[in-house]
Amino acid sequence: MSYHISAPDEYLAITGMGIRTVRITKAAWVWPLQRCMRFSVQPRDYPLDLQAMTHEKLNFNLPTVFTIGPDVNQRGGSGAESKGGAVDKGDALLKYAMLLADSKASKSSRARADGPGQGEQQEHVDSIVKGIIEGETRVLVSSMTMEEIFTEREEFKKKIYKNIQEELKQFGLKIYNANVKELRDTPGSVYFESLSRKAHEGAINQARVDAADAQRLGTVGEAQRLGEQERELAKISASTAVQRTERDAERARAEAQLQTQKASLDREVNIAHAEATRALEVRDEELRRTVEQHRAAAETERLRASTVVKATIERESAQQQADADAYQIEAAARADAVKTEENAKAEAAAGQRQADAEAYTIQKRAEAHAMAETRAADADAYVKTKDAEAQKVVSDAEAYATIKKAEGLTAMAGAYRELAGAFGGPDGLIKYLMIDRGTYVELANANSTAVQGMQPKISVWNTGDGGHPGAGGGGDPADATRRVYQMLPPLMETIHDQTGITLPEWQFGKMAAQTDAIGKERKTNGER
Repeated sequence: MSYHISAPDEYLAITGMGIRTVRITKAAWVWPLQRCMRFSVQPRDYPLDLQAMTHEKLNFNLPTVFTIGPDVNQRGGSGAESKGGAVDKGDALLKYAMLLADSKASKSSRARADGPGQGEQQEHVDSIVKGIIEGETRVLVSSMTMEEIFTEREEFKKKIYKNIQEELKQFGLKIYNANVKELRDTPGSVYFESLSRKAHEGAINQARVDAADAQRLGTVGEAQRLGEQERELAKISASTAVQRTERDAERARAEAQLQTQKASLDREVNIAHAEATRALEVRDEELRRTVEQHRAAAETERLRASTVVKATIERESAQQQADADAYQIEAAARADAVKTEENAKAEAAAGQRQADAEAYTIQKRAEAHAMAETRAADADAYVKTKDAEAQKVVSDAEAYATIKKAEGLTAMAGAYRELAGAFGGPDGLIKYLMIDRGTYVELANANSTAVQGMQPKISVWNTGDGGHPGAGGGGDPADATRRVYQMLPPLMETIHDQTGITLPEWQFGKMAAQTDAIGKERKTNGER
């Protein structure tokens, strides 16, 4: 008798006297005529690289990794033997222990007290588990298409888990984790490589499309921003022009005021200068008159002794003449002063009016320029809007006209096809259309018109003996040359009539003169 205790990851399976089937426990007394077997409940990984065939007869490699171990949670109630030795048949550890006991290794080592070797028992379990995984996986794959396996990966994984778990349940085993790795092509197959290339190219093409869309949006946005920028610049330019015009008007008003003040000062200076000049002239005249008076008095005193009456008369005459001259000079000075003052006032008023007119003109020009620029910007925007609307209407009309034209051509083609069948083929249809449309008549008229009015000009030249058949070699040797020269003028005239080409006048005249000279010489000598 001995007391056995299992490790944390182990259980004890006890059989023998007093136990009907198998007792699963963590610690117990083992009595004589009883056997005790330790077994581990640690899950194990089963990596497999399965080669399967789909419903379309496509081979591929399916790498999988399953983590499988005894189901320690499915104990069937208490999980221990009940009174009378009955065991709950829902106990997963009991099923697993019976699977281990069923191995050949366990059968050959029953003589030992602690049961068979764990390594040999585990090889037997691994063989069963791998067989179940391979069989269920191939059955499931054969009922699905490649597209279903590839696109419905989660559903495929669930089906594998469900089918394999149903088979493992009868051995007390549980799938703790199932991982289906990336599907791979079998040697000589390029199915998944082609799909990957297709997906890659599709992603690249979609990226190009997205880039083109983004570029289009960027171009449109940039154009809109440029349009807004141009409108804002136009508004700023108009506002700047108005402000510039206002500044120019203010500067013009200031310049006009300055010119007015300058003209007023100039007028005052001129008046003062004129007054000073006239005062100087009056003073000079007064001095001159005083001198003349003293001179006259001296002369009077000198002549009084000789001729009192004469001197008195002369003195009075001189006095009157001097008074008259002084009065004239003073009147002229006053008139010049008045005239100068009036001229200065007129010039100042004219300068003021001219400055005001220039300032008003500049202000109105600036206002007109600003208003013209504003209206031009508004008109340009309005014209662009209307042009866009007109282009859209024209495009719609052209599209509608094109559709209607295509429908008309289709109907006409159908009608011509029926006519061609009625007239025995395309040749008969063409002849009928030419007769129906008067094409033969038009061709006949065109031919008659082409030759109508033709007046061919035919020229015949003879360079022979000139109607003397018996002359032979005894005739004039220069006669043939002379006939050639006589032939040239009518030949040149014929060429000019038919082609419009004219020989140089000097050359043609030279030939004609030589021909006439030869003819006259012949007549003078009496030769034929």
